[in-house]
Amino acid sequence: MKEEFLSLLRSTNREGIEDLISFIEKTDFFEAPASTRFHGSYKGGLLEHSMKVYEILKEKVKNSPIDIAVGDDNIKITALLHDICKVNFYKVDYRNAKNARGEWEKVPYYTIEDTIPYGHGEKSVMMLSEYIKLTPEEKYSIRWHMGFSEPKEVYNTLGQAFKKYPLALLLNEADLEATYFFDV
Repeated sequence: MKEEFLSLLRSTNREGIEDLISFIEKTDFFEAPASTRFHGSYKGGLLEHSMKVYEILKEKVKNSPIDIAVGDDNIKITALLHDICKVNFYKVDYRNAKNARGEWEKVPYYTIEDTIPYGHGEKSVMMLSEYIKLTPEEKYSIRWHMGFSEPKEVYNTLGQAFKKYPLALLLNEADLEATYFFDV
C-alpha cells in the first residue's frame, strides 16, 4: 500500500512533490494510526484510511450529480494528504487492564502528543504548503474536510465553503464513509 500511495503522489508531477515525499518518509505516516480509538486505531491505519478516502472520493467525483471541475491530481492531493496533520501526532503509552484471566497487565494504547497545536484541517494545509502549492479548491477541501464536526460557530463559513468548492463536501463525505462504513 505504501508503494501505491507514493506512486499516486508522484504521478501528480506537482512541483515540490519529491520534497513532500521525502518529508513524509521521515515521519511515522506509514505506521501511524488514523485515530486513537474512533477508526483505524492500529499501526498503519493512517495510510489505509488515506487510501480508502482516495478510492471513495474518486468514485464520488466521477458519479457526482453535478459537474465537479477538478482533475485527478486534485483528488489525489486532497484525499491522500487531508490528514497529514496526524504525522508524529500519536504515541504509544501503556495502561493497566484486566486480561482474560482477570489479572491486571500493562497494555499499549495510542495517545496524542500534539507538538504543533494548529487545529486539524488548517494544520494539514499549513504543512502541505511548506512543500507544494495547493489550489484554492485543495486548500478549502482539506481545511474543511471535518465538516459538521467543526464547532457550530463556523457552520455558516463551512456551508459557504461547501457551496463554493463542492470537492470539499465530497471529501468530507468520503472521509466519513471511510471511517464509518469501512472502519479505517
